[in-house]
Amino acid sequence: MTTLRDAAMNSKAWPFEEARRVLKRYEKAPPEKGYVLFETGYGPSGLPHIGTFGEVARTTMIRRAFGIISDIPTKLLCFSDDMDGMRKVPENVPQQEMLRANIQKPLTSVPDPFGEYPSFGAHNNAMLRRFLDTFGFEYEFASSTEYYKSGKFDDWLIRCCEKYDDIMAIMLKSLREERQQSYSCFLPIHPETGRVLYVPMKHVDAKAGTVTFDDEDGREWTLPVTGGHVKLQWKPDFGMRWAALGVDFEMYGKDHSSNTPIYDGICRVLGGRAPEHFVYELFLDEQGEKISKSKGNGLTIDEWLTYAATESLGYFMYQKPKTAKRLWWDVIPKAVDEYHQQLRAFEAQPLDKQIDNPVWHIHGGQPPKSTMVVPFAMLLNLASVSGAKDKDTLWGFMRRYAPEATPEANPDLDQAAGFAVRYFNDFVAPTRTFRLPSDKERAAMEDLVARLKALPDLPLAEIFEDDPAEGLQTIVFAVGKEHGFEPLRDWFTALYEVLLGQSQGPRFGGFIALYGVKESIALIERALTGELAGA
Repeated sequence: MTTLRDAAMNSKAWPFEEARRVLKRYEKAPPEKGYVLFETGYGPSGLPHIGTFGEVARTTMIRRAFGIISDIPTKLLCFSDDMDGMRKVPENVPQQEMLRANIQKPLTSVPDPFGEYPSFGAHNNAMLRRFLDTFGFEYEFASSTEYYKSGKFDDWLIRCCEKYDDIMAIMLKSLREERQQSYSCFLPIHPETGRVLYVPMKHVDAKAGTVTFDDEDGREWTLPVTGGHVKLQWKPDFGMRWAALGVDFEMYGKDHSSNTPIYDGICRVLGGRAPEHFVYELFLDEQGEKISKSKGNGLTIDEWLTYAATESLGYFMYQKPKTAKRLWWDVIPKAVDEYHQQLRAFEAQPLDKQIDNPVWHIHGGQPPKSTMVVPFAMLLNLASVSGAKDKDTLWGFMRRYAPEATPEANPDLDQAAGFAVRYFNDFVAPTRTFRLPSDKERAAMEDLVARLKALPDLPLAEIFEDDPAEGLQTIVFAVGKEHGFEPLRDWFTALYEVLLGQSQGPRFGGFIALYGVKESIALIERALTGELAGA
């Protein structure tokens, strides 16, 4: 009998493939530190977005997979680079003038524009942690400011002094000539202004553990590199942190991929072993541009969760992490329905297929049963034609379609109904454009109405014993074929555009079964009179 570990060692699911790479690091001996360290990085220069969450979600999936194939303990460290200087003011936060007055100060020294936390960095850290906690991630949180100021990095900063020339040699190769003249891997914090200074070093004293430099006014200063007086530029900081903490795995976006040799090289110069990497493709906004914390484009975590459950977001993160994906409102319904399709498939799958199923990785091997008997896309269309303002209206139709369904027995359906009404009113309703049917389409729709009226006045379950939705779909299909629609997709597109005001929609037989035969007849007749198109 195949065990879970055996199946996992042969799985082609990307979390298991990555977990096996991490395990190979310790095929000769376990880690001296006693655990395998997975790390994610977060730059709190703006409000956290879904890309930030994605790193933690995906790393957690790999960590869980590692726990199946190995008995070595693991940790997940979520590291915030909150000592970075604020290089520019995010566009989507209040008190812009106040923030501009604090440019170049460490994020944990910039006042919170929301007035809720000791600093802007602390505010953004709290937002990230709040969501990670809500989602149930197991992690340890680490603050760059705390690590630098408490002395946790002191020994490694002294080592950076000792290896300064080697680090600079790695960095200078990657810089343009004019940048080389002013570059230093050390960034002093000005003792008076508190700003992060990007100035060259006049002298680095490894024995004393100090750096000497001139500030922007030409005054010379000498500061210890320890105790939070100095931090590292972000690329050297990556490598130093890997070495200092013994990081075994870290993923980052494609925009970092060209820096991988730099991060690895600095880690090795300092005596560390470079971790395993996983480079994922970037999320794109509606216009196909990279999402950005400072721009506030794309979706936020809270925005997604306003219209769909957390599990659908986990599903979106699981899918093809090395493929660039649009992260916009229209991906939410598809993610919800595909997630539930995978849940329904899971129960009947053999073990080797179950661990390749996304829901295994979303739920740590214990996915729940789906009670979503009506697809989310169908709920949106039902909200459209019924004019629903709340989920109770949708339940009136759903009880007729699935008499056994209740809010208590089908909690995910109940939740989705509320999401669907909200999503429809916010995104679908404002964009609908109804049109009149062509002569050919009108004849076909009149035929469809006649066939629906000819059905016996009985419950659909008695008319179509096996599957009412499929029986009605057969009728719709036959009408399209007999009226010469080729390809047949044009017939269904006509139904969606004329009846729903959009170019895509549900399986129409299922829609009729859910909305009701008499109600569907009335809808088509309203469209044929021009009422829906405002004619």
